[in-house]
Amino acid sequence: MPEKMNGPIWVFGYGSLIWNPEFPVAERVVATLAGYRRTFCMRSIHHRGSVAKPGLVLALDEDAGASCLGVAFRVEGGHETETLAALRARELISSAYLERVAPVTLSDGRRVEALVYVIDPDHEQYCDLPLEEQARIIAGATGDRGPNDEYLLNTASHLSELGIGDAELDWLVERVKALG
Repeated sequence: MPEKMNGPIWVFGYGSLIWNPEFPVAERVVATLAGYRRTFCMRSIHHRGSVAKPGLVLALDEDAGASCLGVAFRVEGGHETETLAALRARELISSAYLERVAPVTLSDGRRVEALVYVIDPDHEQYCDLPLEEQARIIAGATGDRGPNDEYLLNTASHLSELGIGDAELDWLVERVKALG
């Protein structure tokens, strides 16, 4: 179990984990993580792109004044070990993400410590690109988990279903559709 986590394991999802957690979930609650923003700041050379033609995936980029709305998942009891192994295989595939434990505030007011995967700003896959360039990349990349635009569309639609607005993702959806 990660350091600083006692009791049940919570995982904070802000991108594909929201619609595809791939682990047994006992509880799912809209939650807020302070100090980070959701952004397409990681070049994807595996899941949604390739080394030859990288795509972009969302990451949590540290920003003291920001907060990110997402979903906190409580891992079903008895499945902690295999869930951690699966998450690490999925999220730490290229070491661009750092595994952290951070406080999140659940929509019902509870505060829990959750496992979060944040971008390493010193990693070679980190990028800070204008939205137009993000849209062009997302519109044309594909990786071993499918087209990059599918990742964007699934994430944006699931956020919308949860009542979580994200103006940048909404803009990207419309622009990527126009490019397609």
